[in-house]
Amino acid sequence: MKGGHLNRFFGRHSCTLAALVLTTIFLWAGEKNPLFISLLSSEEQLKMYSPDLSVADFDSPALLNSRDQRTEEYSHSHVMEDTEEDASIKHSDSAVMDIPVRPSPERVDESTILGSSVNKQGCNYAKGRWVADSQRPLYSGFGCKQWLSDMWACRLTQRTDFTYEGYRWQPDNCEMRDFEGSKFLRRMQDKTIAFIGDSLGRQQFQSLLCMVSGGMENPDVEDVGWKYGLVKPRGAVRPDGWAYRFPDTNTTILYYWSASLCGIQPIHITDPATEFAMHLDQPPAFLSQFLAQFHVVILNTGHHWNRGKLRANRWVMHANGNPVTDRKLAEIGNAKNYTIYSITRWLDSQIPLHPGLEVFFRTISPRHFLHGDWNTGGCCDNTIPLSRGSEVLQDKSSDPVVEGAIRGTKVKILDITAISELRDEGHISRYSIKASEGINDCLHWCLPGIPDAWNELLYAQL
Repeated sequence: MKGGHLNRFFGRHSCTLAALVLTTIFLWAGEKNPLFISLLSSEEQLKMYSPDLSVADFDSPALLNSRDQRTEEYSHSHVMEDTEEDASIKHSDSAVMDIPVRPSPERVDESTILGSSVNKQGCNYAKGRWVADSQRPLYSGFGCKQWLSDMWACRLTQRTDFTYEGYRWQPDNCEMRDFEGSKFLRRMQDKTIAFIGDSLGRQQFQSLLCMVSGGMENPDVEDVGWKYGLVKPRGAVRPDGWAYRFPDTNTTILYYWSASLCGIQPIHITDPATEFAMHLDQPPAFLSQFLAQFHVVILNTGHHWNRGKLRANRWVMHANGNPVTDRKLAEIGNAKNYTIYSITRWLDSQIPLHPGLEVFFRTISPRHFLHGDWNTGGCCDNTIPLSRGSEVLQDKSSDPVVEGAIRGTKVKILDITAISELRDEGHISRYSIKASEGINDCLHWCLPGIPDAWNELLYAQL
């Protein structure tokens, strides 16, 4: 009787068991081989990254992130930057929130359990507190004219309170050596550091240049942007980036503007009015071309993911070489999350091919608009430091998308979201030299300021 029951059981369920075995092998092969993943469709890749997320879940309000984690349906950065594409934006759709993609249960180690800001020594640099420091700032807000854009130098504006400059970040149970520009350059001797991202990445790039130079003029530093094709085209406001070499240590620090971290290609190259394919599953061509020359890469994206920006740039979402037709993937939040996962997996596959390469994905920089948004009277008038508190007690990141994307990879997290959330007084606010009446910049930061702490965390983790 028992044998009969057993035979009947396997007879009914053999197809189910076989399917489970094949699915397990399929997923295992994908996790172990990035090239295998690249053969899957966009929808299949997204499902691999988030096997617990059903189609119905994409419409669930329970999965929407907090206000500060939403995809900006209209970033106000165009008010502060005079790029042609920013100035062309006139309107946008209604707000779309980020939907966190749940990562597949991959290689789990102690850092995954305790939070992805934890390094191999068990140090979570994003958990700690802001403390007053009389040695701050690290460079003068009146100086660093060689690197620092006037629109971000708040000492040159009508702002009168600068107490936000007098604090440093102190992680719990972690050693944070004082930042010294000369030591940083010696540590980075014969190396190239590349920031790739949006205007917040540009702020971090300018901050690091001011930090390593102490804000002092250095005529020996060479502009080597031409080596990377970073030259201003005729009629453009600015080049796509900058690169500077410090000759004493042969250290190069560069920035490349890639707000979406996608590969962007013209669809009809001979048509001046052509649309551009926004390849969600491909890295920027600049990164692919020069990755072998980089030693440290810091990525960021987030605030340009909105319908207004895509329309202004004439970007059309593509995946697997074709226009995106999947309704869920075409949603702004899902497309952004998919891109973050895609570029992280691609870089993870590249790191073994480039010994010594370190890659960091910087989490999103928070906005602090109150009583409206950038164009509806939103402001950030607080000038009292740490009025939101001084400590971060959580182990997990406040950017679950980046945290999930780097899990199980060799890409590291530069977790700045929660520590920056406490510093709403550090924004440019209404003092921007290019602001219009009633317009506040509660996205970008005064320099010197909060992005200096981001670079100190980077320094500690290198």
